[in-house]
Amino acid sequence: MPAVTNVVAPPAAIAINKWMIAVAVMAATFMEVLDTTVVNVSLPHIAGNLSATPEEATWALTSYLVANAIILPMTGWLANYFGRKRLLMASVTGFTVASFFCGFAPNLPLLIIFRVIQGAAGGGLQPLSQAILLEVFPPAERGKAMAFWALGIVVAPLIGPVLGGWLTDSYSWRWIFYINIPIGIAALIMISLFVFDPSYIGRKSQKIDYFGMGFLVIGIGALQIMLDKGQEEDWFASRFVITLAVLTGVGLIAFVIRELQTDHPIVDLRVFRIRTYATGVFLMTVLGFVLYGSTVLIPLLLQTVLGYPALQAGVAMLPRGLGSFIAMPMVGLMMSKIESRRLLMAGIVFSSLSYYSFTHLSLDFGYWNFFWPLILQGAAVGLVFIPLTTITNDPVPKEEMGNATSLFNLMRNVGASIGIATVTTLLTRKQQMHTNILGEHITRFNPVAQNTLQGIRAGLIARGVDSATANQQAYAAVSGMVRQQAAIMSYNDVFRVLMILFMLLLPLVFLMRKPRHQAGPIVIH
Repeated sequence: MPAVTNVVAPPAAIAINKWMIAVAVMAATFMEVLDTTVVNVSLPHIAGNLSATPEEATWALTSYLVANAIILPMTGWLANYFGRKRLLMASVTGFTVASFFCGFAPNLPLLIIFRVIQGAAGGGLQPLSQAILLEVFPPAERGKAMAFWALGIVVAPLIGPVLGGWLTDSYSWRWIFYINIPIGIAALIMISLFVFDPSYIGRKSQKIDYFGMGFLVIGIGALQIMLDKGQEEDWFASRFVITLAVLTGVGLIAFVIRELQTDHPIVDLRVFRIRTYATGVFLMTVLGFVLYGSTVLIPLLLQTVLGYPALQAGVAMLPRGLGSFIAMPMVGLMMSKIESRRLLMAGIVFSSLSYYSFTHLSLDFGYWNFFWPLILQGAAVGLVFIPLTTITNDPVPKEEMGNATSLFNLMRNVGASIGIATVTTLLTRKQQMHTNILGEHITRFNPVAQNTLQGIRAGLIARGVDSATANQQAYAAVSGMVRQQAAIMSYNDVFRVLMILFMLLLPLVFLMRKPRHQAGPIVIH
């Protein structure tokens, strides 16, 4: 594709409705974000259908995430080099075509290849759509625009497992890819009609920073694979993970040094000199850590401990999406009346309260014990996500918006990957610890344990089980009870960690400046 030398602006006589632009980029973003989660529940079916092991099938997910993470930070540079509209249309086209071939893949190696193409094509969709909305909407209306855009970013991962489970059970796993085709075609038509490049988008340099690009590929690629495979490989007990960690460190350090020294960086890190932006990116990284970490935790709890089927576990997660869906338009309207940092602080507090609700889990918890905390959590995500996105990007010059949104979205995704890896590892370690502690009390000298064992034995013998078998089954039953209690205690511990992380973010809001074009009293100095 040749570099852009002439930008195309919309004819002056044509007044393009900015909400049509929002719908166009929102469709593309929703499609891409949905695909990061819709595959998860279908991995066992993919493995069985393509004659692969479950571990091999996870590369269909890992390959997508790695390619996506590598392209994401380069999006700003690519938009300047090729033109934003052309890059966006190429990304949607590539994603849609790759989706078709993913569904058509006859074996796992081809599926992985097409998933790499799909992830690379989708890597630019989020930052491009965000940058377009932040430019098309005037500063006073950016809250509404971000509320609309955030519906795709936040709600899509929540409905993804439900949709994926339903399509896989009702039709075939191949339909989780085929559903992207009509969405992609519709997005492509709307983008071609309604999206145009601003005057300052054009080729900034004839040079390409190949060294920076190479260091980025090595560092981000190794990091994503390490986070995705770390728990499976027992982390640093594995030479594979150690090698990935070294590659990550060397690649990212070399990348930062290179980008700060070259005159034509592929990712301009100097944007972090803006204090509000740097603080906002850090907050978004932690938000990704907690949000996506908990998105993994709750379905695991429902399925492995409380015995929910996969589809019902996905349905049980819908209240969080419902809370976000209701709250985000309201937050977008409140942004014009209430100072953004106040909304952000309220969101942090409410998020902490929602996680506090999950620090007292028990085996007696039912659907309604999850319903209201998840509603609160979804509403809190809207209170955090929309003001944070608006405040963070407010001081960024328009010509730097593509680069800034690329880094902003990259760090959210990196935070999500770190969060998922951390909570699953922490959950495993805590469960082992609690199992050992509780197991120490199952002795012949503990009257409670002995009474429980005798009660189970008596019930089994009464049903005709012989004494020796009843004794073995009684110990197995008590062992199962110990594991269940240990699991619940470990979930309580991990949710407590997430709650504390959110509360620690509160003071950082004071480092961010009030948006320049927002109404409302200044209450934070």
